This record gives sequence, C-alpha cells and structure tokens, in this order.
Amino acid sequence: MNQKPSLFTVVSPRLLDIYDISNGIVVVIDVFRATSTIATALYNGATRVIPVDSVDKCIQIGKTTGGITAGERDGKVIEGLAHGNSPAEYPRSFIAGKTLVLTTTNGTRLLHMALNNGASEVITGSFPNLSAVCDHLVAQNKNVVLGCSAWKDRFNLEDALFAGAVIERIRDHFAIHCDSSLMAEDMYRLHKNDIKQFIRKTTHWHRLAAYGLEADLEYCVTADQANVLPVYRNGDLVSLTGPAGGS
Repeated sequence: MNQKPSLFTVVSPRLLDIYDISNGIVVVIDVFRATSTIATALYNGATRVIPVDSVDKCIQIGKTTGGITAGERDGKVIEGLAHGNSPAEYPRSFIAGKTLVLTTTNGTRLLHMALNNGASEVITGSFPNLSAVCDHLVAQNKNVVLGCSAWKDRFNLEDALFAGAVIERIRDHFAIHCDSSLMAEDMYRLHKNDIKQFIRKTTHWHRLAAYGLEADLEYCVTADQANVLPVYRNGDLVSLTGPAGGS
C-alpha cells in the first residue's frame, strides 16, 4: 500500500521556515481578500495576475505590461493605483483579456517565501475556488502545506477556516499529524453552517466592515463562486483550469 502524502497547516508566515516544503505544494491563503480577488479576476477572464509586494513595483509593472494596477491599504485604494482589492471590481466585462497587477502585503510575501524555500508548486486558495483547490491537491498526490497569510504575522480566523474547509474535503487522501490542521478542521466543522455570522467576530471583519465592505467579506467565504485554480508560473498567477463563466 502506497504511503499517503502529508498535509500541514501553517497558521502564520513566521512559522513557514520550520516546515519542510521542498517538492511539495504550497497553497497561499489570504481569504480577506487577495486570494479571493485573484480567483475572481482569473475566473472572469483575466489573462494573468502579477502579485507584487510594493506600490512602486506595482506602478512600474503596470506601465510595462499595460496592466491594471490594484491595491489597498486600510480599505482604501492606494494613491497612484487604479483599483482596489475588492473581488466586485473585476467582473468579466471589465477584466477579461487583461493583466491585473496586484499589490498585497501578507499573501505576496508568503508566496515568495514558499518559492524561496523550494516548493515545487505554489497555488492560491480561497472559498470562491475551494473545489478547484481540493481537486488539484488530491490529483497531484504530493505533500501539501496550507499556508495562511495571516495579518502582519498574527494568526487570523478566516485563513484557518479555509484551511479547515480544504482538510474536511481531502483528509482521507493525506496523512495528517498536525494539530493546527486538526484545529482548523474542527473550527470549520463547528461553523460551516453559520460561517457568514461567524466571520463577524474576526478582527478583519471589524477592520474592513468599517469601510462598507460587508458584501465583499461574505462573498469571500462563499464556496465555488470563481472555481479556477491560480498557479504561479514565471512571475504570474495564471488559471490552470480556464474560466468557466462569470458575470
């Protein structure tokens, strides 16, 4: 009988270095809202999303690629950029056929850390593309690290909730000897039927709801609204599964 691949959940980028991720798949999770926006843009026909960690780099790459620049700090579009981090800003009528250059702090940093530590593949995950992530991880049959982007290295609930949703679906295919994975799965199982209420307890909800973003946050915990698989290839996040529709 073949040995099952392992699965671990890393609840903060600060902890990534203590895990062996070489030749494994790292799922970058940044539910509110970077990875939800990435999935949505690609689902709605964006040709690629270029994740960058600084505003200056975002502006520069936007100019050289003709891409749409996007990013927020504290719920507001950054001066010099064209758009924000809201998935609602990227309907098919706007984003199809275009490049999105997205600056995010937590998720982009974790993505580059994963690459530097030898991950064989980096994908991004969020509730809107939950099934695509789960199907891919099962099909690849490789070790997996579910990487929570957290908030300035501090644990957050929403990223762990998504990790728990993944684990609940695919646990039979993996060897899971990891308390953070067990915690994430238990938390998801406890709250999956009241998830839109539960997220109102999170610090991110209080931070972003103050800017009128409640509908955004509810979308970000709704499964399979943008079911594509963003994969990092040569500096770009591209859809492995191709857009299946969208508004």
